[in-house]
Amino acid sequence: MNPIVELINVSKIFRSGEEEVHALRNITLRIEKGEFTAIAGPSGSGKTTLLNVISGIERADAGKVIFDGQPLEGLNENALSALRLHRIGFVFQAYNLIPTLTARENAEFILFLRGMTEKERSQKVEEIFRELGIENLLDRFPHQMSGGQQQRVAIARAIAGEPDIVLADEPTANLDSKNSMAIIQLMKRLNSKKGITFLFSTHDPLIMENASRIIHLRDGKIVGEERK
Repeated sequence: MNPIVELINVSKIFRSGEEEVHALRNITLRIEKGEFTAIAGPSGSGKTTLLNVISGIERADAGKVIFDGQPLEGLNENALSALRLHRIGFVFQAYNLIPTLTARENAEFILFLRGMTEKERSQKVEEIFRELGIENLLDRFPHQMSGGQQQRVAIARAIAGEPDIVLADEPTANLDSKNSMAIIQLMKRLNSKKGITFLFSTHDPLIMENASRIIHLRDGKIVGEERK
């Protein structure tokens, strides 16, 4: 069976004038289907860049990125966008909800882009909101929700399309410990119940305690790994 994600000697360099920042240095990594894995490291260690390279948002400068057996370097921008639309869910540190849309409309957005009918979208999103215990938020706008509520809506949006993998970039960074734990438990249920692979970037001890695997990143390099 193919891993859902495989990186082979991947490097990424950002350039600003004559200055070069080596964000990733010869990263080799396999993420198997169904994993609940954390990429841990301090700010500036390359965690977000790693998620962006996995999703094709950023192109690697060297090495290979393979998604479920498909090398990304052979895909054009339209094909990468289709991959993200149909197979990858995103949860962002800043939630990234569209402020002029309700929670329902935010969660339906990916399904709308896929061409799903209004009735199908509505039924699917209402089911997900009930499952997440946030059906009371369906018609609220982001400014009418707390941080924890917005993050739950962001998770609903990420899983609405039943992706193969969810990439979560510091998903608990703006939450208190109670809301953080609730979000982590919610993701663990989705992982075990639906088989969705979760890959986090984090320096939150709560996520690291609950991850089944922790990959330690520093200065763009993998410096250690733990499995539980």
